[in-house]
Amino acid sequence: MRYVMWCLLFALSGSPALAQTASIRVEVRADASPVAGAEVIVNGASHTTDANGTVVVNVPTGTAEIVVVKAGFTPASASVQVQAGQQQPVVFDLTSEPTVREEITVSAARTDKRLEDVPMRVEVLSADEIEEKVMMTPGDIVMMLNEMGGMRVQATSPSLGAASVRIQGMRGRYTRFLSDGLPLFGQQVGGLGLLQIPPTDLGQVEVIKGVASALYGAGAMGGVVNLVSRRPGDKPSQDALVNRSTRGATDAVAFLSAPLNGGWGATLLAGGHWQEQNDIDGDGWANLAGYNRGEVRPRVFWDDHAGKSFFATAGATWETRQGGTVPGEVLPTTHDAYRESLDTGRFDFGAVARTLLSNAYVVTARASAAWQNHDHTFGDVRERDTHDTAFGELSVRRNMGRHTWVVGAAVERDAFNARDLPQFSYTFTTPGVFLQDDVDVTRWLSVSASGRLDQHSEYGTFFSPRVSALLRSGRWTSRVSVGTGFYPSTPLTEETEAAGLSRLTVTRPLRAETGQSGSVDLTRTDGPLSYTATLFASRVRNPVRVERVDEYVLANQPRPTTNVGMELLATWRRAPLTVTANYAFVRSRELEGSALTDVPLTPEHAAGVVGMWEREGVGRVGLEWYYTGRQRLEANPFRDESEPYALFGVLIERVLGPVRVFLNGENLADVRQTQWNPLLRPVRGIDGRWTVDGWAPLDGRNVNGGIRLRF
Repeated sequence: MRYVMWCLLFALSGSPALAQTASIRVEVRADASPVAGAEVIVNGASHTTDANGTVVVNVPTGTAEIVVVKAGFTPASASVQVQAGQQQPVVFDLTSEPTVREEITVSAARTDKRLEDVPMRVEVLSADEIEEKVMMTPGDIVMMLNEMGGMRVQATSPSLGAASVRIQGMRGRYTRFLSDGLPLFGQQVGGLGLLQIPPTDLGQVEVIKGVASALYGAGAMGGVVNLVSRRPGDKPSQDALVNRSTRGATDAVAFLSAPLNGGWGATLLAGGHWQEQNDIDGDGWANLAGYNRGEVRPRVFWDDHAGKSFFATAGATWETRQGGTVPGEVLPTTHDAYRESLDTGRFDFGAVARTLLSNAYVVTARASAAWQNHDHTFGDVRERDTHDTAFGELSVRRNMGRHTWVVGAAVERDAFNARDLPQFSYTFTTPGVFLQDDVDVTRWLSVSASGRLDQHSEYGTFFSPRVSALLRSGRWTSRVSVGTGFYPSTPLTEETEAAGLSRLTVTRPLRAETGQSGSVDLTRTDGPLSYTATLFASRVRNPVRVERVDEYVLANQPRPTTNVGMELLATWRRAPLTVTANYAFVRSRELEGSALTDVPLTPEHAAGVVGMWEREGVGRVGLEWYYTGRQRLEANPFRDESEPYALFGVLIERVLGPVRVFLNGENLADVRQTQWNPLLRPVRGIDGRWTVDGWAPLDGRNVNGGIRLRF
C-alpha cells in the first residue's frame, strides 16, 4: 500500500513537468524534394531526418535552437518559440554548397574519376587556393607547395636560392613533376626548376604522396606533383598582374584566354620577373640572389564533346641569376670577391590527344620533349651542361561494369651532357608497359591495383606494383596504399646542385635506388568540418648519399633510409570563413659513417594554421601561422641542430570591379637564420661552398603588393 502511494505521489509531482513539454517537426527540403539523412541539431542534441526528410523532436517549452547540416549543402539555422502541448512545424530549404572537392576530376590517377571516388589518396589544390598563392609569390610555385600538408620546400643553395620539394620527408629528387601529365620540366626539377614555374596559368595542383612508379615509372619514388593548366572558358578573358616587394622583387604577368571556332580554344601566359640582390645582414654576401627572368607559354585546346580532344603546349624560359658577394664586397677570410651565377635557357613542347573507339575504348597518346641549358659559375670555376628529355606514351582505358582498367606502353629518354666535366654525363632510355584496374567491389569498398615493368638501359629491369583501397561508411572514409618503385641514380642531387660537380668524386659505379612505401588514412566529415589523419612509412634501399664533411664523395649506402610519420589535417568551412590546420611528424633516418642518424634538414615537427575570410565581389583577408621544429644540420661549423621557429603572415585583397588590389606580408616577425649564426663559413667547405645550409628564412620580413586586372 505504501508503494502504491509513493507511485501516485511521484506521478502527481511529475505531471506539471510533463505539461511543459512540446515537440518540433523539422522538415528539410532542397529544390522542393525531401532531404534524407540530414543532421538536425536541436539544443545541442543530434537527430537525423528520415526518407521523407522529416524528424520530430521533443523539447522543453521556450526557445529552441535548430541547426541543419548536410554534406553538399550550406548549413542552415533557426530559433523558434514552442508552447506547451503543441507541435511546432519548421521547414528548411537547403541550398547547394559549391564545394570544389565534389566537382574535382583527378587526372593524375589516370582514370579521370572524381576525387572522392579515387582509391589512392590524391590531394588537390583548387583554383581558389592557387589564386591566393599567386598574390603571395607571382613568380614561382614554391610557397604554394610549401604550405600543403606533409610537403616541405627545402632550400638547397643559399647562394642562388635553389630549392627542392620533399614529400613526407623523402628527398626532393624522388618527387616527379608533371604538367598536364607530361614531364615538361625534365626528369629532375630540383635546384632552380621550382623557381622558374609561374602559378598564374594553373587551374589545379594534384599531389600523390608515396611511391608512384607503378603509374609514372622512374623518378616517382617519393610522389607525383601534377600541375594542371587553366582551360579557356566560354568567353574571352584577360588577366594581368603587377607586383612589387620590399625586398626588390618585381613581377609582371599576363594570362589571356579565348574560345575559338569549332571547339577550339587557346591560352597564353607571358611574364617577366626581376629581383634585386639583397645583403640583409650586412656581411657582404647576398642573402637574396638577383635575377632577371622571362617566360612565355601558349596552349591550344580542342574538344568535340563526343569523346575526342587535343591539347598542345610549348614553353620557353630565360633567366640570369647572380649571387655570392655583392658588388664592392669581398669574403672576410680571403679578401677576394666570390661571384656565383647561373644562366638558364629552357624550351619544351608537349601534346595530348584522346579519342573514343567503338563507344567503349578511350585511347590517349602523350608526347613531350624538353631541353635545358645551364651555364654555372662558382667563383673562377665554370660548369656548363645541357639536359634534355623526350617522352612518349600510348594508353587505352575502358569501363567494364565495376572495373575501370588502363593498359599502356611508354618510353622516356633522359640525357645529361656535362660539357666541362664529361665524366658525369649520362644517357638513359627506359621503355615500359603498365596495367591498372580500379574495381568498385561494393558500395563501401573500391580497390585500385596497378603494375609497371620498366627496362632501364643502365640499371636493368624493374617491376613496380601498387595497391590502394578506399573504404566508406557514413561520414567516414579511409584509404590504404602500398607500393614499390625505383630511381635511377645520377650525380645530380640536392647537394651537387648547390656545390657543383668539379670537386665531386664517385668512387664506384652507382646502383639504382629502390623503395617501398605504405600509408593509411582516416577521414571524417561533420558538416562544415572535415579532418584527416594519415600514417605513412617508406624505405629506400641503396640510397645515394653525398659525404661532404671530410671529403666530397657520392656513393650508395649499404643500409636503407627509412621514413615514418603521420599527418593531421582539419578544415572548417562556413561561408565566408575557412580555417585549415595541419600538423606533420616525420622521423627520417639514414646511415652516416657507421651509425644511423636523422636525415639533415628534415624537421620532426611542423604545423600550420591558415584562416581566410572571403566574400565574392568584396575581397578577402587571410592570416597564416607556420611552425618548423628542430632539424639536424650537416657540415655546419656553428651548430649540429637548428633552432625551432614560427612564421606568420597576412594577406588582404580588395575587389573594385575588374581591379583587385592586394597586400601580402610574409614572415612579419622578421625571423632570419642569421639571427642565430652567420651564413658564411669561417673556411671554405670541402665541396667548395662558402655558406652553410639554409635551415630557416634568409630574407626575413617581406611585404609585397600590387594590382590584378581581370576582363
